[in-house]
Amino acid sequence: MLAERGHGVERRVDEGMGPASVAADLGVNTETLRNWIRVADERRLGSPSATQTAVPASDSGEVTALRRRIRELEEERDILRKAARYFATETRW
Repeated sequence: MLAERGHGVERRVDEGMGPASVAADLGVNTETLRNWIRVADERRLGSPSATQTAVPASDSGEVTALRRRIRELEEERDILRKAARYFATETRW
């Protein structure tokens, strides 16, 4: 996919082709190609973009732990919802 990305951006710039025709040739969505072109332009100009901003290595462990905790909390929430639904139907007079 990265080779296609680079090739698509190069064709857009070198041959002056429109994004719709290049996207059709590559078999990708026009908006996807436009995003690739935008990122390539930002990299060329040196401005930071969301795709270039990476999580520092020191924070990656914390991110992993937080994602694990979110998963645990979501499981607990789902269990409590099921229990509440069960008791709500069980206690109807």
